[in-house]
Amino acid sequence: MSSDLIAKALKTAVETKDIVFGDGVTDQTGEIFTKLFPGAKALVVADGNTFEATGEEVVASLEAAGVEFAEDPYIFPGKPTLYAGYENVEILRDHIAPLENTIVCSIGSGTLNDIAKLASGELGRPYMNVCTAASVDGFAAFGASISRDGFKITRSCPGPAGLVADNDVVCHAPKRLTATGYGDLIEKIPAGADWILADALGIEPINEYVWDMVQGPLRGSLADPEAIGNGDKKAIEGLMEGNLMSGLAMQAGQSSRSASGAGHQFSHTWEMEGHGLDWEPPLSHGFKVGIGTIASCAIWEEFLAMEAEDFDVDRALAAVKTPEQVESEVRAALKPRMQDEAVRHSLKKRTEGEELVARIELLKEKWPELRERLRAQLMAPGEVMDRLKTVGAPYHPELIEIDWDRFRQTHFKAQMIRDRYTVLDILVDLGVYGDVVERLFSPEGFWGRHRHPSA
Repeated sequence: MSSDLIAKALKTAVETKDIVFGDGVTDQTGEIFTKLFPGAKALVVADGNTFEATGEEVVASLEAAGVEFAEDPYIFPGKPTLYAGYENVEILRDHIAPLENTIVCSIGSGTLNDIAKLASGELGRPYMNVCTAASVDGFAAFGASISRDGFKITRSCPGPAGLVADNDVVCHAPKRLTATGYGDLIEKIPAGADWILADALGIEPINEYVWDMVQGPLRGSLADPEAIGNGDKKAIEGLMEGNLMSGLAMQAGQSSRSASGAGHQFSHTWEMEGHGLDWEPPLSHGFKVGIGTIASCAIWEEFLAMEAEDFDVDRALAAVKTPEQVESEVRAALKPRMQDEAVRHSLKKRTEGEELVARIELLKEKWPELRERLRAQLMAPGEVMDRLKTVGAPYHPELIEIDWDRFRQTHFKAQMIRDRYTVLDILVDLGVYGDVVERLFSPEGFWGRHRHPSA
């Protein structure tokens, strides 16, 4: 464990003041609680599965540290799988609201952490979490990914004041949770390329400190998907470290730019459409992000095959849509509840005239060097597919019940729903995005060659 990395990152974290990460560290939970919340009472919050994983040990540690309990642990049912729905946030919030001087110590992975995070945040209270799986990059992040009215968005709230991540607990998590953590983390590869592009074009400069927090440990964390899939403790420790660092980077930068690019926008599209939210277990964020990562890397592969002379200013200018056309296309493509925000984002990104010409000329000028840097950053889509398959995650859209036509349409929807500049947007600016998608889905294109999952 590179505790030095996490210790350094904590110095710039806005909300998270302490993280204990290593072998057998659950017994330090009480010590962390008393340090962060002196004099406060604790309410342990878990579900049936996470309490079984380490609940008794957490309670024992809090007791040993002299922490007073507001009441017995609050335990959500373990089956069906706890769902990150706003109704569960309301249940927990309303339960803890009358408990004076009480801080939640949640025990869980992405879902329970997010429920506790938002419930505490809505009451203006801090909280801490004991992690039970290396399943998400959001443990230390601000914001909670919560579903309401059938679709999921990230809702603003502070990150945890403290985290405990015990390798002995995390490496025994269900394999699907570890695989979903791999899917979430691998998208940082093309997300990094998206940021390099935005920086080179003068749209969003790279914060080198935040960049290093994510990209520094990233390749090592992803290095051995076979070992991670087989439950190897050291390999899962590396995955957990990468996800913790990613969350701390989002705190330091007060933005998810370092951790979320075009690949995440595929997942966000499906989440906002409610896809897989009613499954048992619900379709995980990381499984959707993994498919989005393959899609993003395939798009990048097409873009990097282009030469500077392919960046035709006249074609780009001719392809510019009026604001009315942009709004009409967004509203035609997306569900009503997604439309207003997506229209705002799409219009904010819309570029025309001299600004567009200057952007393309700058791209031409920088392309030889920029392309090499992007190539060094990226993975081939086939490699991402193989890694996801090896770790035990879905590696083809059909495996998460996204059919051919819907997947193709998601390529366009994903560009509409966020104002973050990515590879999708440069291809729109160049007037070639439709052609690129057409090639990808042609018989000789990446998806044409991978129409169905391999055996």
